[in-house]
Amino acid sequence: MMKVNELVTTAGDLITVRRVFAEPYTQDGVTVIAAAKVAGGGGGGGGHDQHEQEGEGGGFGVRGRPSGAYVIKDGNVRWVPAVDVNRVIAVVGVVACAALITKARLAKVAARAH
Repeated sequence: MMKVNELVTTAGDLITVRRVFAEPYTQDGVTVIAAAKVAGGGGGGGGHDQHEQEGEGGGFGVRGRPSGAYVIKDGNVRWVPAVDVNRVIAVVGVVACAALITKARLAKVAARAH
């Protein structure tokens, strides 16, 4: 079982700049530094029961998603955002469903009007 002070130390080790920015990669005069969005959260606590037995514990989680990359070429830096294909597909699906539902409702209203 992890103690709360161990949890805090581990959390500090997990959330570092290396989780956000990858090591630079250079080829043919172009340097790429990948970047990610990193978020974490945790909690912990301690106490004792009616028999005066003490305990403590906690948990922590980290999530990371690619956000893009810095591309350095000839002294110029540009940001190239990452495309989350799953998110794009989900948004397109929601918009398509909303359009179909709206079209069906408008057809019902038009049929009642005639």
